[in-house]
Amino acid sequence: MGDRIELTESVTYELDGEVAVVRLDDGKVNTIPPATVHALVEALDRAEAEANALLLVGREGKLSAGFDLEVMTSSVQAMRSLVGSGARLLMRLYGSPLPVVVACTGHALAMGALLLLASDSRVGSNGPAKIGLNEVAIGMGLPTFAVELARDRLDPRCFTASVVQGRIFDPEGAVEAGYLDRLSAPEDVVADALEEARALAGLRRGAVRETKVRARGAMIKRVLATLDEDMANTSAPEP
Repeated sequence: MGDRIELTESVTYELDGEVAVVRLDDGKVNTIPPATVHALVEALDRAEAEANALLLVGREGKLSAGFDLEVMTSSVQAMRSLVGSGARLLMRLYGSPLPVVVACTGHALAMGALLLLASDSRVGSNGPAKIGLNEVAIGMGLPTFAVELARDRLDPRCFTASVVQGRIFDPEGAVEAGYLDRLSAPEDVVADALEEARALAGLRRGAVRETKVRARGAMIKRVLATLDEDMANTSAPEP
C-alpha cells in the first residue's frame, strides 16, 4: 500500500499496486456535500494519472445515503449546484478509461445508488441494506441524467419500479435489478472487490477507453450537453 492521502475528512486515497483505493467515510451515513464531490473528482484525476483500476469503498454498513440533505433543502441554487456537480462526477466515472469497481458495504440510496450505476463492477454486502433511487419517495423528480444512467444499467423489467416508483431493494433484489453484480459476506466485500479491481487492472487501458466511448459515449455527451437545462428543471425535495 502507498501512503494514504486525506483529500477531505471523509475521503481518502491510496495506491495499492495498480489499484487506486478511494474510501468514503464520514463516520455517519456518508452523505455527499460539495466538498466530497470535489474530493472524488480529485481522486479520479489522481487515479487516472497513476493507476490501472479504481476501487471505491464505503464505510461499514454504508456506501452512501446520497447528497447532503441540508444542502439540498437550503436553496434551489445550492441544490442545483450540488446535483449538477454530482452529475458531472458520475459521467466522469461512467466514461473513465479505468475499470471502476465499488465495494458496496451496505446502504446505497439516491446518489449512492447512482455511484453503483456509474461503476463497472459492483460487489455488494449480503448483510441488511437498502439500495435504490428514493428521490420520488422524498418528493423529488429524478433528473434526466439519473434516468438515463438507470436506463443504461438497470434490468428493463425493474426500470419503472426503480425510477418512477422509487422502489428500494435488498441486496439480493439489487443484483436482480442491476445495481449490483454479486454479493459477498460483509467481512469479505472489500477484499473481494479489491481482488476484482486487481484482476481488471490487467486490462489494456486503451481498449477499455475505446470500448467505453463506443458503448457509453453517446449517452454521456447527450447528458452533458443538456445538463444545464436538466438542472434548470430540477426541483428540490418537497418538505
